[in-house]
Amino acid sequence: MPGAVYPRMTAATADGCVQAGTLLDEPGRARIGFVIELAKRLHQYGTAAPRLEQAVGNVAQQLGLVCDVLSTPTSIVLSFGRPGGDGIAEITQVVRIAPGEVNLARLCRADEIADQVADGSLNPRRGLAQLRALGRPLARGALWATVVSYGLAAASIAVLFHTSGVDAIAAGVIGLVIGALAVAGIGRPRLAVANDAIAALVATFIATMVSAWLVPLALKLVVLSALIVLVPGMSLTNAVRELTSQHLASGVARFAGAAATILKLTFGTIAAAQVCAFLHIVPAMHPLPPLPSWWQWPALAVAAVAFALLFQTARRDYPLVLTAVIVGYLVTYWGGNAMGPAFGVFMGGLVLSAGSNLYARTMHRPGALVREPGVLLLVPGSVGFRSVSDLLSNQIASGTHVAVLLVTLLISLVAGLLFGDLLVAPRRSL
Repeated sequence: MPGAVYPRMTAATADGCVQAGTLLDEPGRARIGFVIELAKRLHQYGTAAPRLEQAVGNVAQQLGLVCDVLSTPTSIVLSFGRPGGDGIAEITQVVRIAPGEVNLARLCRADEIADQVADGSLNPRRGLAQLRALGRPLARGALWATVVSYGLAAASIAVLFHTSGVDAIAAGVIGLVIGALAVAGIGRPRLAVANDAIAALVATFIATMVSAWLVPLALKLVVLSALIVLVPGMSLTNAVRELTSQHLASGVARFAGAAATILKLTFGTIAAAQVCAFLHIVPAMHPLPPLPSWWQWPALAVAAVAFALLFQTARRDYPLVLTAVIVGYLVTYWGGNAMGPAFGVFMGGLVLSAGSNLYARTMHRPGALVREPGVLLLVPGSVGFRSVSDLLSNQIASGTHVAVLLVTLLISLVAGLLFGDLLVAPRRSL
C-alpha cells in the first residue's frame, strides 16, 4: 500500500530470544519520519531525482541512518537500515506523489529545517512538524501572483520573439486567462489533467478570433507565447540530465510526461484551428511589424519578474532571481551571436550551473535559487512544441528540422550544466 511502513521481521536467536530493530523505537521513528517528510517536500517543490536522492541520503547519514532512495516523477521509495548492519533494509516506505512544481521559498525553508535537524539544533520531531506546516495551501495573494506571472511571462516572451506591440498585449491577456485556468485546476484533479489541452484550445480560439475580427496577429507566435509557461522545457531538460547521470527510471518517466504534455498542447491548438476553419473564422495573414529590437531589454526585465512570481520566490531573494534570469539570457544571447544558438545555450547553462554551485558554497543556501529561474529562458520547450505541431500538421520537412534543433539545444544545455558542475563542484545537493 502506498505510504505504508513495512518493518523488518524479527529474528529468533539460538537461545529463543527475539531481537527487534532499534529503528522502531521512538527516537528512531522520529528520525525516519523526518527524512520521509523531507523527501516528500523536496519532490513537491520540484527537485530533480539526482539532487533529491543525494540530499535525502546526506541528511539520513547525518542522523545516523542508512537510507537508499529511489525517486521518480510520481513516486519515492525509501529503505532504512542501521550503520554497520547486514545491508538488509529494516523499514521501507513507498510514497505515491504527484509531480511537483518549483516553489523556491518553500524549498529554501525545507533546506533550512534539514540543516537545523542535521546539526542537532532542532529536534527531528519539531522539524517534522515544521516541514508538514509547509504543505499548507497557497494563500490567495500567492494564487493571484501566479495568474499575473502567466500574463507577464506571455507578454514578455512575445516581445522576445520579435512580435508587434499588439501581439504582446494579446499574448499577455491570453496568458492571464490560462493562468486563471491553472489556478482553477488546483485541488481539482480531473481539470488539472486536461488543463494543458483546454488552455491550448482557449488560447488558439481567442488569438484566432482577435486576428480575424479585430487586428492582425502573428498567430503562431502569440499562441506559443501565451502557452510558454505550460510548455515542458524544464521537464525535458531535467529528463535528459537524469538520463545522462544514469537515473534511468526517473529520466524515462519524466521524458514521457513531457512528451505527453506537448501532445496535449498540440492537440488543443490543432483542434481549435480546425473548429475555427469549420466556422469560417479565418485569421488575417499580414501581421503588424515587430517592435524595435531595443524593446527586448525591458521585456527581459519583465520576464525576470514574471519568473520570480511564478516560482513563488521569497521577497529577499528577488534581486538574486532577477540577476540570474538576466545574466543567463545575456550570456546565451552573446554566445549565440558569436558562435551559433547551440554554443550560446551551452555557455548559458555552464555559467548558471557554475554560478549556482558557487552561490550554494558561499552562502550555504540552495543553488536552485540561481539555477532554476536562470535556465528557464534557455530551455528549448518551445522548439519541441513547434516540432510536434509541424509534424501533426503534415509539415514533415519543417517538423523534422525543428526536432533536430530541439535535440541539439537539449544536448548543449545539459552539457553546459554538467560542465558547470565540473568547473565549480556542488557542495550542496540542492
